[in-house]
Amino acid sequence: MRERLLSISLLLLAACSKDAERVYTVDELMTDKALLADVVGQCRSNPGELGNTPKCRNAAAADFRARLERMGKVGG
Repeated sequence: MRERLLSISLLLLAACSKDAERVYTVDELMTDKALLADVVGQCRSNPGELGNTPKCRNAAAADFRARLERMGKVGG
């Protein structure tokens, strides 16, 4: 019984951890500019901890693609 309670507690803690944060795809971030700006801001404010996470890598890729698209529209 004790092991079962410990296992359940560990599962609940894991579900509430920061690592369980949703990772948005590049396409999702490209379609929601406010979300992209928020995620990029979070990543830039804490690059030591967040810089190499999937969330920040996707945000950086989406930001890069958005900049390229804006450059193409200006020159086109």
